[in-house]
Amino acid sequence: MSKNYDYLFKIVMIGDSAVGKTSVLTRFANNNFSQSFIATIGIDFTMRTIELDGKKVKLQVWDTAGQERFRTITTAYYRGAMGIVLVYDVTDAESFDNIRTWISNIDQHASSDVEKLLLANKCDLVDERAVSVERGEKFAADNQMRFCECSAKTGQGVQEAFTQIARDIKAKLDRRNDESAGASGVAAGAGRGGGNSSKRRFLIGRLRRPGGGGGNGGGHKIKCSLL
Repeated sequence: MSKNYDYLFKIVMIGDSAVGKTSVLTRFANNNFSQSFIATIGIDFTMRTIELDGKKVKLQVWDTAGQERFRTITTAYYRGAMGIVLVYDVTDAESFDNIRTWISNIDQHASSDVEKLLLANKCDLVDERAVSVERGEKFAADNQMRFCECSAKTGQGVQEAFTQIARDIKAKLDRRNDESAGASGVAAGAGRGGGNSSKRRFLIGRLRRPGGGGGNGGGHKIKCSLL
């Protein structure tokens, strides 16, 4: 049966509790925001389809619990991830410093070539900022990641961040498909459903299914750096 997408990507969001992972995902998936904070228990995922280069890309975005006591649970969900969004709160320097720990977990449990994006949330809280844009950009560059800033509350930068990591995943898979097609005439490595499957077959990246906060304030420049 023909599916209504060309690619299917699994993306995992990680970061400390209360940095706004769920709020960012809710803004991206449903374009709304809740001021109340309810800690995510365990893990959940949301689906949204976007269009890239004329292709329909379905994103399966997993929202993990950031509390230390759940970290042993969430590590299982790195496996099979094609992209990872590391989220911190620009008003909370500790959440930024803890990104190093999350990177260590990625290095231990995720694929070595997984796409990564560092996402600074709550950038609308200008007067409360504790982590500068420049510091975030430098950290991302030093760790070979993309860098974006966003506000889950205003919505600024959220769409751009997910579009960017999806574009990076697609570009990598397209390169592999082209290399494979050139060598054997069969493309491999990307999730593909429907379309001209009789002419070219794409293999889905394996997806496994084991077992808030924005801020106040208004519009200022939102960064999404291509590092």
